[in-house]
Amino acid sequence: MSDFPLCMEDEFILTSREIQTILNSTHDALVAVNTYGIINIFNAAAEKILLINAREALGRKASQIIKGSRLEIVMKTGIAELNQQQKIGEISVIANRVPVRDKNGRIMGAVESFRNINKIMRLAKKLTNLEAIQEMLEAIINSSQEVISVVDENERIILVNPAYTRLVGMTKEKVIGKSPMIDIQQGESVHLHVLKTGKPVKGVPMLVGPQGKEVIANAAPIIVNGKLRGSVAVVHDVSEINYLTSELCRMRSLVRQMKNCHTFDDIVGSSPAMKAAVEQAYRAAATPATILLTGESGTGKELFANAIHRASSRSHGPLIKVNCAAIPETLLESELFGYEEGAFTGARKGGKKGLFAEAIQGTIFLDEIGEMASSVQAKLLRVLQEKEIVPVGGVTSIPIDVRVIAATNLNLKHAVANGKFRADLFYRINVFPIVIPPLRERLEDIPSLTEFLLRKLNHEYGRCVRCLDSSALAILSKYNWPGNVRELENYLGRVLINMQSTEDVIRVTHLPALTQSDSAAKPMTQASCEQACSAGQLATLETIVKQAERRAIEAALAVTGGNRIEAAQRLGISVRSLYYKLEKYHQE
Repeated sequence: MSDFPLCMEDEFILTSREIQTILNSTHDALVAVNTYGIINIFNAAAEKILLINAREALGRKASQIIKGSRLEIVMKTGIAELNQQQKIGEISVIANRVPVRDKNGRIMGAVESFRNINKIMRLAKKLTNLEAIQEMLEAIINSSQEVISVVDENERIILVNPAYTRLVGMTKEKVIGKSPMIDIQQGESVHLHVLKTGKPVKGVPMLVGPQGKEVIANAAPIIVNGKLRGSVAVVHDVSEINYLTSELCRMRSLVRQMKNCHTFDDIVGSSPAMKAAVEQAYRAAATPATILLTGESGTGKELFANAIHRASSRSHGPLIKVNCAAIPETLLESELFGYEEGAFTGARKGGKKGLFAEAIQGTIFLDEIGEMASSVQAKLLRVLQEKEIVPVGGVTSIPIDVRVIAATNLNLKHAVANGKFRADLFYRINVFPIVIPPLRERLEDIPSLTEFLLRKLNHEYGRCVRCLDSSALAILSKYNWPGNVRELENYLGRVLINMQSTEDVIRVTHLPALTQSDSAAKPMTQASCEQACSAGQLATLETIVKQAERRAIEAALAVTGGNRIEAAQRLGISVRSLYYKLEKYHQE
């Protein structure tokens, strides 16, 4: 391009070189052609976008340099083409093409300006994605059934969802941009607390909205790039929580009732001793009397309690089971009778309903009652006499309609004589005593018991063992079974586990060694008893039992290396019972 004036005024003249400098400084690419379609302007931005040097482009036809160029078409039609998107290689551009006319309106060329919009498109895509994400987040928050509100760092509400407006009873327009205190009738704003401390809060009670809805609020800080930018809160309707709590209690009660579905048909045994015990239990079930089940550990006292409850007029109500030995002495009273709010350190807010209250119109089964502390015995006596309870920390009595079944493996008469159990409580619970015989006194029930237990264990272990052969059954029928039916069930369980999956009959080879010799299990004959008596060798039954018990405890402690918890488990008694027996034998 020659160096001659292109624009002339009285005080301002631009040379072609100056014009070229201006054109090269623009961000937009500029390409101009003359009437023959020859390029006469090609600036630096055009070089960058088209990847062609200006020296190569100048003097050549635009159609040769720019693929799909429409400059010649614009010159022919005289119609400008504005904001046209075009693809040049890998680059997308927005182009404007206009004809150039002289003073007389004749077309003397055309000029095209275009810019790379790849970056703009990427930015637009990011913005579109951000908008989509924002819309998605708002949709999620709005569709949530949780009551959500968001406050910015300037202590102004910037977002609430429809669940918020439904619960609080205030429209979105009334709260957006306002202080978070606007919806609170009573209590402190969790948003303001979080903005002040920068820490989350949980379980804050308050009253919100025109109706003073009782709610519980949780809030957490919103941290962006290490800076506190606001607070988000989730609010829960207390009435809904109370409803869900009551439903949970109802379902737990139903589960307990489903578990307590054993009947007298589940009590296996045709021996005279077991028949007598079942007959007594049948008669007791028809009365409202308090029942005391006595028997060694593992004889089935809980099974009897279930059967009595199911056969009674209270079978529609709950059967609440309490192991008095398993609950620490300091907690037993509050567990049985409940407590008021603030009754002691760590007491649940609102207090707690006791197990007696849960058993109303039903039955409460107090297992291991002989292990109950004397302080609790006194309160239990009053409950049985007055038919009412007073929660720990309370002053108002609550009437109850509950049937009590107690059970123990201790000799309560002996405990009363030694001052370990209240005499008046013993006489109160001993209204209808039922003695459940140990397995060694009804060895004739072994065949029917093993048949019943095998069906149960097959179901639990996924096996299909049909029976024991006569030799194996004879061995089991000679054993003394100090752990009673529980020991028999555990023993058969070990047998099934050790058997091959293809075997369906238990034989002698399958039986693990029993710790007691067969001869020890055999009862003494009349002749041997008379001989022992005449020789002065036969002690009283109480002495024999004590000696056997002492030897069993010593052996268990020796095997477990002095571990009393494990020893109690091996002996089938509670840890508390073991400590009691150790103390008793130490004193003797």
